[in-house]
Amino acid sequence: MSLGSEKVELQWDDLRIFLAVCDAGSLSGAARRLKVSQPTLSRRIAEMEYGLGEPLFVRKNLGISLTKTAARLLPAAQGMAQWATEAARSLDAKNSPVSGRVRITAAPSFAFDFLAPIAEKLRRKHPQITLEVLASTERLNLSLGEADIALRRYPSDDPDLITVDEVVIPIGAYASRDYARRLPAKYGFRDLDWIAWTGERETTSPNPELAARIPDFRPAFTSDDYSVQVAACQAGVGAMILLKTSHRLKRPGELVELKLELPPSLRAELAIICHKRMADLPKVRTVVDLLRQEFADLRKRRSAKKP
Repeated sequence: MSLGSEKVELQWDDLRIFLAVCDAGSLSGAARRLKVSQPTLSRRIAEMEYGLGEPLFVRKNLGISLTKTAARLLPAAQGMAQWATEAARSLDAKNSPVSGRVRITAAPSFAFDFLAPIAEKLRRKHPQITLEVLASTERLNLSLGEADIALRRYPSDDPDLITVDEVVIPIGAYASRDYARRLPAKYGFRDLDWIAWTGERETTSPNPELAARIPDFRPAFTSDDYSVQVAACQAGVGAMILLKTSHRLKRPGELVELKLELPPSLRAELAIICHKRMADLPKVRTVVDLLRQEFADLRKRRSAKKP
């Protein structure tokens, strides 16, 4: 690879690290994505910069920015990543047409309430496929092969990505049966002990919607981990806004839906997205078909409840 007039030898592993930092926007985010320590990542970047004789990133308090050298390197590195991903997909399609690992990226709530429950159905119908769920708020790059399928709140406008299907999942306020029994006959938003987000996700829905309904909104319990929030709800700590997914509706004994009219802004929109090159890969198509069937079932249930 040539940068300027000098020929520089860069290994693919170096470029993979470089791309992770570019995509994450910070060394810490890239380290989490690559599952390495930040000191190790910083050392690898320093070695690359030493070999190039020029810096790649400008370190800032809130992340990094690319230098001119990095900006010149980025398109070529992205192209190599796409070729590497395409080569792996070609071998995958030839050697294991309906088996192997399928990686889905989704926000923690969708991973917990939507993907985990349908894993049993996939396992029963297609035991040769291993589902790997990447539950994260980070936006993984499908073009670079960081995931095979994405479940996102909105359709993609990227010309290389396909929005396969979309659905609006019903939501409701839930609490444990014992907690619900302790509530007065008539109750509103202010009467409930709410479980909500904290930390970097403090402004994530439903926090803003609850704050708009409740003056001086102060949750009874907060966590930056969705599964911890659900566990607290099941333990009777308070109420929580949750998806009305099939597994929750089939297990009414665990949590009960409270009689609250939620604001229209609280909508759980969900889209299935994959790269054009992945759409016809048998193992990916198998998982996508299962997801689409779940979407169809959700739409049927919503239609059946309409007057």
